[in-house]
Amino acid sequence: MKQRKNNAGRRFLTQEDFTFLTAKKPYKKLTSVLSRKAGRSFGKISTRHKGGGHKRLYRLVDFNLNYPVKSATVKTVEYDPNRTAFISLIEYDDGLKSYIIAPEGIKPNNKIEISNAKEQNSLGNRMPLKYITPATPIHNIELRPQGGGKVARSAGAYGMITSIEGGYATVKLKSGEVRKISENCRASIGVVSNVKHSQVVIGKAGRQRWKGVRPTVRGKAMYPAAHPHGGGEGNSPIGLKHPKTYKGKPAIGVKTRRKKKISTKFIIKRRGKK
Repeated sequence: MKQRKNNAGRRFLTQEDFTFLTAKKPYKKLTSVLSRKAGRSFGKISTRHKGGGHKRLYRLVDFNLNYPVKSATVKTVEYDPNRTAFISLIEYDDGLKSYIIAPEGIKPNNKIEISNAKEQNSLGNRMPLKYITPATPIHNIELRPQGGGKVARSAGAYGMITSIEGGYATVKLKSGEVRKISENCRASIGVVSNVKHSQVVIGKAGRQRWKGVRPTVRGKAMYPAAHPHGGGEGNSPIGLKHPKTYKGKPAIGVKTRRKKKISTKFIIKRRGKK
């Protein structure tokens, strides 16, 4: 019996475009078994609403790419179940292979240059910020030299250099945050792939369970002992001045960043509120 294509679970369901992917299975030598904890630490729940999910192999993605000079050829563009972006398998001239975050528009047989000198701002190239032309989209950005990419690694993310002076590059991120980063830090050219990821409609609860996400219940729907918002008859308000977590911590409008964090002095403008 064929499944109805217009049932409740499929009516508004959408998914990413996988037609341009060039490999169905990952490169086995760059995978490892992903140990799942289901949100538990020593058997006790430390992160709620986690559990189940499809079995996955973890792809060992190289975020560092800290080589003096190296060139590589793109072999594949692949799906990675552990992240929102697609990944690419590249092979260096010496035969070494590694996975990288795939920029939007990358294709097999494309060439990638990794260098400490000024190179052409071609898609996928990696170089220090001081050699990148301002207003060029960049991703997988280091926050300290040789520290590995930390910023702009998820689907559709990117940063943009607005100016370079005094040994620092001023980078504006997609979130709206503007911060100073050492001009010797490296970044890759391009926007992270799978830019339409945020437009995907899950469509049914089962797809969330495949991802390892368990059902979430509103605090105000619980009884008083289970949540600060609980209790009352019918559709009651939370009964508090400000929303809290189930542990009693403020949930909205509270800054969680440490006031004495060293890197705060490099942030010129904080990201805006959603």
